[in-house]
Amino acid sequence: MRPDLAIVADLIPAHARVLDLGCGGGKLLAHLAERGCTVQGVEIDDDSVLRAIRRGVPVIEGDLESELSTFADDSYDVVVLSQTLQAMVHPAQVLREMRRVGGQGIVSVPNFGLWRNRLALLRGRMPVSRTIPHPWHETPNIHHSTLADLEALLGEVEMRVVRRILLDEHAAPLRSAVLPNLRAAAAIYLVR
Repeated sequence: MRPDLAIVADLIPAHARVLDLGCGGGKLLAHLAERGCTVQGVEIDDDSVLRAIRRGVPVIEGDLESELSTFADDSYDVVVLSQTLQAMVHPAQVLREMRRVGGQGIVSVPNFGLWRNRLALLRGRMPVSRTIPHPWHETPNIHHSTLADLEALLGEVEMRVVRRILLDEHAAPLRSAVLPNLRAAAAIYLVR
């Protein structure tokens, strides 16, 4: 499991009802199911859906932006959106639907405001890094944001940040929260 997903897993209580939006191959959900959680994934990529099914993870194949409306209000304890929000066409609407569907949410994103990314832009190039691994012409990311941008959006959609975990370029938590928009390569937010 990716190091950031291990951190996400630690934020989820045992036996919770968990919906993972953009669940990939289902590693996080398989781990959570072993801890007694009731899990459900949504994934658009065919190969990832097959990997999740092979792990025994229940997954709905489809575009989460349209699938979210099919879930009942407050049907999950935790809704996870890990490294996916920046690839959504309508990120604010996805966050509103997350809030409707679950009691709390976990949102993780790359930080396009990281100093290395800013330096790449100053040199006239789009950044490519561990947290932004695709060149501009192949990236699934359509909304590039900084942590400050995301936090403003969370406020606009009436989500309160309960906890923010800043990550370095190796997905390890930063020891200091000084200048997070410049120093963090990514962040994980626990929201309500």
